[in-house]
Amino acid sequence: MSLKKVLLAATVLALPVAANAQPISGLYVGAGAGVNLRQESDISLSRSMASTVGAPLTGTAEFNYGYVGVISLGYGFGNGVRAEIEGSYRSNDVDDVSGMGVPRNGRATGRAVTYGVMANALYDFDLGPGSFLTPYVGVGAGYQWVDNDIRGGVNSGATVRVDGTDGQFAYQAIVGAAFPIAQVPGLAITTEYRFMGTLDNDVDARRDNSGRGTAELDNYNHSLLIGLRYAFGVTPPPPVVAPAAPAPAAAPAVARTYLVFFDFDRADLTDRARQIIAEAATNSQRVGTTRIEVSGHADRSGTPQYNQRLSERRAAAVAAELERRGVPRAAMAIQAFGESRPLVPTADGVREPQNRRVEIVLR
Repeated sequence: MSLKKVLLAATVLALPVAANAQPISGLYVGAGAGVNLRQESDISLSRSMASTVGAPLTGTAEFNYGYVGVISLGYGFGNGVRAEIEGSYRSNDVDDVSGMGVPRNGRATGRAVTYGVMANALYDFDLGPGSFLTPYVGVGAGYQWVDNDIRGGVNSGATVRVDGTDGQFAYQAIVGAAFPIAQVPGLAITTEYRFMGTLDNDVDARRDNSGRGTAELDNYNHSLLIGLRYAFGVTPPPPVVAPAAPAPAAAPAVARTYLVFFDFDRADLTDRARQIIAEAATNSQRVGTTRIEVSGHADRSGTPQYNQRLSERRAAAVAAELERRGVPRAAMAIQAFGESRPLVPTADGVREPQNRRVEIVLR
């Protein structure tokens, strides 16, 4: 199956069960598996070996599609930023070896295995309320061991063998997307592309069991994975309870309003903001609230278009924290007004702390 088909299949499987995407806050675990392509490796023999056997100094090794497996343990900070530790394993069979005096009609065999540990930093892109996926990007660094067993010219009378295990510094780039599963809060399907490389490996080499020395070869991998990720501490929405019939002479409920303020040009929650949201979530269940309005606002220090997007991100952050504390998303009306409804009227361009807010209204 091609890499393109694997990615398409993962997307189709995720669509019927996707839920509203939320930023990860707290501990999570993940695992994935898929297809790995080790890029063609350049091989450089040591000069002492080349002079001994009279062979050229350089050659190449090509590899078939192989497989990759990854497991990870990470922590999300609730604002899109995540950090994780990952263990990975990649394996590819040798397809062809050329150069280094290997005859064209010689057979190539062997395998290259890469395994090790990486530390990754990732960022999730919040697409706003109603989105069924969360794209993300990341970079990583770590240490990988590479076990090379590459043989060219087998049964041709001029065999070259490059083998041995060498550990080197490794680096990678990650592009992916997560599709939350509505039936299991905290669970998501993930699809990823990864590029992972190491510094050149220095391993043993020999030719026809006579010329011996060392060889350097590069190691670059392209991986496509499908996986599962589970975030701990995601609270499922409470069961829907049929409302009791209202008392005949009951007075109309009085709306309660909570104000959550933000720092300049920020949409992440402060500790004080989380306390206010927690109080609103608790009271919404205590007084039997039937509707919760979450309205984002911004001051007039930026353009109207930028402030509209900023107020949307603020409203989404507050709604995600309410949902994490047990308020069902279906009970919320999430809206954003940008700079159009200031609490304190100001001239254009003025920074006003009281206008950088989200209003939570319990009805």
